[in-house]
Amino acid sequence: METYVQNALFILFQLCFIVQLYYLISRHTRLAGYKPAMGPPPQVLIPVSVIISARNEAQNLQENLPAILEQKYPDFEVVVINDCSYDRSDEVLEELEKRYRHLKVVTITEHDRFKTGKKFALTLGIKASKNEYLLFTDADCRPASENWISRMAANFSGGVEIVLGYSPYTKRPGLLNAFTRFETVKTAINYLSGALTGDPYMGVGRNLAYTKTLFFSAKGFASHMHVLSGDDDLFVNQHATSSNTAIELNPETFVYTEAKTGFKSWFRQKKRHMGVGKLYKNKHRRMISFDALSGFIFYILLILSFSLKYEPVLALGLFGLRMILQLAIYNRIFKKLEAKNLLWYFPIFDLIYYMYLTVFGVIGTFFKTKQWK
Repeated sequence: METYVQNALFILFQLCFIVQLYYLISRHTRLAGYKPAMGPPPQVLIPVSVIISARNEAQNLQENLPAILEQKYPDFEVVVINDCSYDRSDEVLEELEKRYRHLKVVTITEHDRFKTGKKFALTLGIKASKNEYLLFTDADCRPASENWISRMAANFSGGVEIVLGYSPYTKRPGLLNAFTRFETVKTAINYLSGALTGDPYMGVGRNLAYTKTLFFSAKGFASHMHVLSGDDDLFVNQHATSSNTAIELNPETFVYTEAKTGFKSWFRQKKRHMGVGKLYKNKHRRMISFDALSGFIFYILLILSFSLKYEPVLALGLFGLRMILQLAIYNRIFKKLEAKNLLWYFPIFDLIYYMYLTVFGVIGTFFKTKQWK
């Protein structure tokens, strides 16, 4: 009986290995071979509205908003929604309005009987914007260059209605920072590869663009307004198609932000993010689940094969083959995403990553988030 169980577990181990190779070869190689547009920034003339929702972000607005307001682009406005802030946000925005005529501030005040959220704030900002092309980021984000708007806007051609950008975390000392950056790269690999294979399923609101026509024709966030998160990934999941979605990966368009420095705040953030996955389309839920579970089970059974001394050499060989293929493909991707230094952590972080996906997937399924800030 013990032999049958061991055989069954090893067959499952091999199946997980095959599933992992499928994701690696059929999807991630597309991103490894993708070449972002380089050279001088394109000459784009379409008017753009940058939308930022901010709650108690006085310091971030003071530090980051000028980098957005001073973008090298001929026709744009920046719409900031001051969402029930009780810090100095109103003072900071008032001073910036005096210096930048293309800054528009929308203020939401707290109501005792009606609690607002980020989706409500963004909806008001979109309604207040004057342009068809909308570019989204957050108050704690800073574009890598003054050409962020021009390069993102250049993708709106040939029926494109959604542009997916990349938003990494700034490199800081510490293992939590390193893993947060690693997880962000892995998430980007998945959603950018999905878009390149004609199956876009999510985007990140720190660097995302879409048209106002798409937003209102889709009735905005109405179908998931009851969920605090998901203003970015749920909207993309519901409305992105192979023909209306493009990606932008020129390093000048990267939008950097600071990672959480404490485990408690990081945990709360990830619980909020993972909680919306259950609302994805069924095929995307299955795709994400197969990846997470196959990776998690692969590592668990790898450890068991050594502890039970059952085919350890073969198990090590399959692990080594997977690792070699991963490093060969990810070396190009991590370089493209300016995160090549993280490859040194890859063997241990890959294990932690799949444990993290499984744990937070369960947490996100059974626990609700009650606040977005």
